[in-house]
Amino acid sequence: MNTSVYAARRARVAAQLGPDGIAIIPTAPERPRNRDSDFLFRHDSYFYYLSGFTEPNAWLVITGDGHSTLFCQPKDLEREIWDGFRLGPDAAPAALGVDAALAVGELDTQLPRLLENRDAVWYPFAIHEGLESRVGGWLNQVRMRVRYGALCPEQQRDLCGVLDELRLVKDAHELDVMRRAAQISARAHIRAMQLSARMLREGKDVREYHLDAELLHEFRLGGSQYPAYGSIVAAGANACVLHYRADAAPVRDGELVLIDAGCELDGYASDITRTFPANGRFSGPQRALYDLVLASQDAAVAATKAGARFNDPHDATVKVLAQGLLDVGLLDRNKVGSVDDVIDSRAYFQFYMHRTGHWLGMDVHDCGSYVEPTQVGEVSERRDPLSNELIKNRPSRVLHPGMVLTIEPGLYVRPAEGVPEPFHNIGIRIEDDAIVTATGCELISRGVPVKAEEIEALMRG
Repeated sequence: MNTSVYAARRARVAAQLGPDGIAIIPTAPERPRNRDSDFLFRHDSYFYYLSGFTEPNAWLVITGDGHSTLFCQPKDLEREIWDGFRLGPDAAPAALGVDAALAVGELDTQLPRLLENRDAVWYPFAIHEGLESRVGGWLNQVRMRVRYGALCPEQQRDLCGVLDELRLVKDAHELDVMRRAAQISARAHIRAMQLSARMLREGKDVREYHLDAELLHEFRLGGSQYPAYGSIVAAGANACVLHYRADAAPVRDGELVLIDAGCELDGYASDITRTFPANGRFSGPQRALYDLVLASQDAAVAATKAGARFNDPHDATVKVLAQGLLDVGLLDRNKVGSVDDVIDSRAYFQFYMHRTGHWLGMDVHDCGSYVEPTQVGEVSERRDPLSNELIKNRPSRVLHPGMVLTIEPGLYVRPAEGVPEPFHNIGIRIEDDAIVTATGCELISRGVPVKAEEIEALMRG
C-alpha cells in the first residue's frame, strides 16, 4: 500500500481547515440484510479517499496542523475467527501512515478532548445518519469545560465541499486503478456478447441472468471486489427502461440487448454500456438507430477536452440526435420544424431523456459540482418548454486534465402514435469512460468494440 498517496490527501485537507480546525470523517456503517446476515460491507468513499482503510467501524480525525488519528476496531482474536483479520490500533500507524490510532471504543472519550480549543469542526453534512447529533453531544461535553478555560468550536462546516473539489481531479494513482477497472469491465461485456450469440446458435434458452452471470464471473476473475452498481441487462423492450435490472426475461433472436455494467476495483468504479444484437446481426432499423447514437457519441467525444464546458458534450450529442431523428422519420419535420426547433422545444426528449454524462470515480455518479465555481453568481433564467418550470442556469464546469466523466448518449423508442413500427421497442445506449486530457480525452473503456461491424465480427467468433 502506497501510504504517501493518502498522506498527501490528508495534508491537502488539513491546509483548508485553518490552523485551529478539525475534521471528523466516519466510514460507512454495516447494514443488516436479514436475520443473521449483513450486506457485503463497502467503505465510505470520503473515508477511504483519505485513509485507504477498508475495515468497518472506523473514524478518521484530521487537525489543521496536519495530525491524523484513526479510530478502529481493536484486535480481538475470538471475533477474528468469525469475521476476519483486524489491523488494530497498534499496527495502523505503520500500515496506513496515520500519526496515531486508538480503539474505536475510545471515540466518545477522546473526541471532546480533540475538539477542545478548536474554532471550527468540519464533517460531511447529510451523509451519515445521526452524525450531526453525535457531534453535538461531543460539543456539549466541551461546553461543560468552558468554566475551566476551554474553548468550544463556534463553527460547524461541511467537509463535502472541500473533499468534492479534491476528488474531482484524479491523481495518477486513481487514473491507473480506473484504467484497470475499465479493462476488466470491457472483457466482461465481450464475454456477455459472445455468450448471447453462442447460446442462440446452439438453440438454447437464453435469459438476462445468463448474461449477468457472465459479467459477474469476469469481474471477479479480474480481481474486482464487486460490481460498481446493479448491472442492467435489458433484452428487447426492457432496454427502453433506463434503470432496468437484470432479471429473467428471455433474450430473443432478432432483438437487441442493452448491458450497462461495470466493476469496482480497489474503491474505483467503471461504467460501460453496450447495445448489441442478441444473435450477432443488426437488422436494418436497429443499425440505423445504432449508427445514429454512435455518431452522437463521436460528436460528444470530440467536444470533451480541457477548456471545454461539462455541458458541451451533451449539446453536441443533442444536435446530432435531433438531426438524425428527423432524417429517420422518428420526428416529423412538418410538426416539429428544423433541427434548431427540435432542440429549442426539446422535441427529442420523447426518445432521449437523460444527460450525456456524469462524473466518475470512487462513486459511479461521483462527487463534484457541475457548476463552474468562479461563475456561480452568473445566473440566467429560462422556461422549460415541456414542463414550463422556471430553471436557473449557471455556467457549467470548465473541464481540466484528470477529470473523469462518462459519455453515454442513447435513444429509447417506445410504441406511440406517429412512431414508425419498425423502430418500436428499440433501446440503445453507448457509454464510455473518458479521462480529460490537455488535447482531448482518453477513452479507457474501448477494450470492448463499439462500431456495429466490429460487434458483429466479435459475436461471430
